[in-house]
Amino acid sequence: MAPPQPATVVPDGQESATSGAGTPGTARAKLPRRRRSWVGWRFVGPFLAVFALVFLAPIVYSIYLSFFRNRLVGGNSFVGLDNYQQVLADPQFWSGVGRVSLFLVVQVPVMLFLALLVALAVDSGRLYGRNFFRLAVFLPYAVPAVVATLMWGFMYGTRFGLVGNINEALGITLPDPLSPEWVLASIGNIVTWEFIGYNMLIFYSALQVIPRSLYESAEIDGASQLRVITSIKLPALRGALMIATIFSIIGSFQLFNEPSILQKLVPNAITTDFTPNLYAYSLSFSGQQYNSSATVAIVMGVITMIVAYVVQLRGMRKDG
Repeated sequence: MAPPQPATVVPDGQESATSGAGTPGTARAKLPRRRRSWVGWRFVGPFLAVFALVFLAPIVYSIYLSFFRNRLVGGNSFVGLDNYQQVLADPQFWSGVGRVSLFLVVQVPVMLFLALLVALAVDSGRLYGRNFFRLAVFLPYAVPAVVATLMWGFMYGTRFGLVGNINEALGITLPDPLSPEWVLASIGNIVTWEFIGYNMLIFYSALQVIPRSLYESAEIDGASQLRVITSIKLPALRGALMIATIFSIIGSFQLFNEPSILQKLVPNAITTDFTPNLYAYSLSFSGQQYNSSATVAIVMGVITMIVAYVVQLRGMRKDG
């Protein structure tokens, strides 16, 4: 029996160096987790920086401005919630809110219904020239809002536009689309023309996800096209319909481009408080009332979030 070998004492630094020499992956495994976690932040860091600069910073600055008021004597002073009380008691602000609310209630259902019909027609496979028709419907969305509004504003003209030419050719007098009574409906027509293709694309994309086996089963059971639409396609479109509705609600409360451009043509029909966004723009750039303008923007943002959340909550309850 051989005698036991004496234990060799190695210094701590030499032992760690010796033990790690034969295992290259050990050094990598022992890297601090905190150091490795910064790798992900390097990828999302540029986006977060731009997001904070162009989105979060203006919101924070608007909230800051809404708590101050520029006085003739004393300069910019803190007023607390006085600006909010002033805006909430402003009849011009609420007239604009009521106008865009009416626009939302009437225009959004009409636009979504037409977009749904177009999407169902394109998806049916029975439409001649389907690809061309789909592109033609979507094409107005590619037209900038400024160009679309100027184009329709020219056609609405009773003295130089399409409406005036029809009146002269047929010897009739059509209602003036740019009159105070009809200008909101005319703007609704422009917005509908612009965004039918966008919403159609959302619905059509959702229809393409439906398994074809469901259509085959319905055909074997002898279901009609109307039954296929009501029992298969429409239930599958609930999520897409909810997304399109929320986007349309946000767009309606942000209505600005179309009335701002048409205002140059018919200043008597479209006033500075025609929509809340146009009112905020007028307060800021025409009246130099930056604090009141920021307050209007914050209040409208809160109203938009509340309405969109309520619609989404009801949609989720129906899905459940």
